Amino acid sequence: MFFPRLRRHAKWVFLFLAVAFALGFVGFGVGAGGVGFGDILKGSGSSGIPSISDAQKRVDENPKDAKAFRDLATAYQAQSKTPEAIEALESYVSLRPKDTDALRELAGLYLLQVTDAQQRYQIATLRESFLATTGPVLQSITLAGRPLDLDPISSAVSQVISQDTNAALSDAQSASSNAVSTYKKIVAVTPNDPTVQLELGEAARNAGDTTTAVAAYKKYLDLVPAGDPTAREVQRLLTSLKASPQG
Repeated sequence: MFFPRLRRHAKWVFLFLAVAFALGFVGFGVGAGGVGFGDILKGSGSSGIPSISDAQKRVDENPKDAKAFRDLATAYQAQSKTPEAIEALESYVSLRPKDTDALRELAGLYLLQVTDAQQRYQIATLRESFLATTGPVLQSITLAGRPLDLDPISSAVSQVISQDTNAALSDAQSASSNAVSTYKKIVAVTPNDPTVQLELGEAARNAGDTTTAVAAYKKYLDLVPAGDPTAREVQRLLTSLKASPQG
């Protein structure tokens, strides 16, 4: 399975959990809710968020101003402009690569992209299913002794929908891979933090990266004390992953 559950903390923790519980990538099970960082920021009563124009002006004046990129990312998030927020936050972490809070936030934004791709995938597959069922029905109808085939417009629509499905799938896989890469950066900064290892393991498992997930889960079990309530579930997942084909 591509995206089951994940555990997080801090403000973007709730985003991560919402995304994780919403996703089931093989077949894309239950639909996601469409919660955005802007909603989280607004709901938390945040104030004093910089404007996009002011933050962008500071970035243009000094491309090495990490704080300007951080403010720009926050401003975009407040407007629910995820791709732009990601771009700004990527620039920030390139200047401040050890800021684990920013890296966690970036991972959460990638997961928002996965959610968006999942929703597009669901819509496209529903449309595909509709066309797949209407085609045989139309062909079962005869006019003047000839079956009623799909018209050229319907055929063109079918091709577009197929392209949309493939694009959504590709976008989700790319964003998921980016999330795993970001967690690896966090682990590089705090290798002995068991929570980070767990987050990496979950992100990798949900992305189908079995090798990374197994390594992270093992490290997590090495770091937590005996009797940790989460360790039993992690051990179960680890056993299951070892028995499955490596991804």
